[in-house]
Amino acid sequence: MDLKSKVLDIVSKHDNVLENIDRQIMIQESVDNKEVIIGACGALATWTPTESTGRSPKDTLIVKRPISEENIDWTSPNNIPVDQETFDMIFEDALIALNNKEKLYVTDRVIGADSSYSLPVKTITDFALTALFTDNMFRPVPEDLNKSVFYQNDFYLLTLPYDKLNKEKYQGRLRKLDDGTTSDMAVIMDFDRKIGIVFGSAYMGSVKKLMFTVMNYLLPFEEVLPLHCSANEGKGGDSALLLGLSGTGKTTLSADPKRALLGDDEHGWGDQGIANFENGCYAKMIDINPRKEPDIYDAVMHTDDYLHHGAIVENAMIYPTGEFDYNDDRFTPNSRASYPLVYLKNIKESSTSGHPKTILFLTADAYGVIPPVAKLSPEQAMLWFLMGYTSKLAGTETGVTTPKATFSRFFGQPFMPCNPDIYANMLGEKMERHHTNVYLINTGWSGGPYGIGKRMDITMTRAMVDAALSGDLENVNYIEDELFHVMVPQSCPGVPDEILNPKNTWDDKEAYENQAKELAMKFSKAFDKAYGHKDIRKEVILQCPGK
Repeated sequence: MDLKSKVLDIVSKHDNVLENIDRQIMIQESVDNKEVIIGACGALATWTPTESTGRSPKDTLIVKRPISEENIDWTSPNNIPVDQETFDMIFEDALIALNNKEKLYVTDRVIGADSSYSLPVKTITDFALTALFTDNMFRPVPEDLNKSVFYQNDFYLLTLPYDKLNKEKYQGRLRKLDDGTTSDMAVIMDFDRKIGIVFGSAYMGSVKKLMFTVMNYLLPFEEVLPLHCSANEGKGGDSALLLGLSGTGKTTLSADPKRALLGDDEHGWGDQGIANFENGCYAKMIDINPRKEPDIYDAVMHTDDYLHHGAIVENAMIYPTGEFDYNDDRFTPNSRASYPLVYLKNIKESSTSGHPKTILFLTADAYGVIPPVAKLSPEQAMLWFLMGYTSKLAGTETGVTTPKATFSRFFGQPFMPCNPDIYANMLGEKMERHHTNVYLINTGWSGGPYGIGKRMDITMTRAMVDAALSGDLENVNYIEDELFHVMVPQSCPGVPDEILNPKNTWDDKEAYENQAKELAMKFSKAFDKAYGHKDIRKEVILQCPGK
């Protein structure tokens, strides 16, 4: 009996299986099981154990099998291999645990709004809230699922958020902890047999990101480029993608009143255009300001009967009155909320659009040397896509804050398992085929590094984004920045010309030169470390800053 048949056998013989139950029943089950409490607005509040307040990257594993192993970049720090025997042991333990549960919940949903590559996902869990999370985040099964390349080849996801693996049994097989014992948690994927297991992680993002990683592995071989990005569409039907790491302004800039949102995190670029993977959003809630992000706040905090609400608030402070305090990060700064996309006001319900006219790479450069806006050729875009650059600020415990260059390949390194040339080449090919413009937008510092310069004014950034999306930046003169290998516009509607060249904004020009060269060398070293022995085209390598 194959693995999926074993799962179905357990489900078919279990005495109490709630399969594809109504959403209101999922909510009531979550309440009755004491998995959540009801907030004053009707949203559901839940907390996880301390080891589950975020993803556990060191416990996130990929099964190394002959069929797929040559497609995976095992030198990437997030692609941690595990042998087939260990996976099979965890799988059997998961079956035993599920079989012994008083009640099981099963949901059938899909990942992907484009039916030609929607991936059917069967989730089996003992936790009603996990079932509700899949109802929020995964999409309903479309009527034309038979068009999908994955039709009748479902992915099975087994989730046991509060069970733990036997430490002694997995000694030498799973991660060794600082205290010398073995991890009792595993988030594990078998791409070939299409089975995933979340064992011991109660963080709901483990479910979401496991399936995102699966899609990012499967889709390139179906001629679909998976992207960690937000997407929106203008009134003329023109779509745009925004890629950027945390702190770069992706959420803020993609929420544009003139453009309908397709989705905020995960999309595929296929033959028909852009399609959101998801049915919902999983938004960070810490310090959320209802004036600055009213749509997200209202999606979570609107008042409704709890049986009709179903937004899930994870790991946020809540008082006995049922009121949330999103400014309290004592438990974790990673408080989250899951809600369906339809709770937002300005969305495109199909979550699909045509081929993108414009792609924006967002960076928050705290060194103050990256141009605030630049146009990228296909080769330059492939290079910046490979690098996924932004900079973060060190902690302030010692009273010193200095920028730190951060590189996350494809703006989503932990979730992009394939060899890097696969994703980079697909981007370049699709850009050229569909005449897509790519712009680099620096939402970081101008006039000097952090501590001397100032953060780029949001009104200036929005003017540059508007100019890129409207096509106004296609009709201006450009000069190449020979150090960073990007094309810098000499004018931009609504933006003073002098700020477009970052050197102009520095009082100390020599300090600018030194800082720029220092950052370029960081690019060069990071590229060599990550891709020095990879199959990256020479014309792309030459676009790396510092080369």
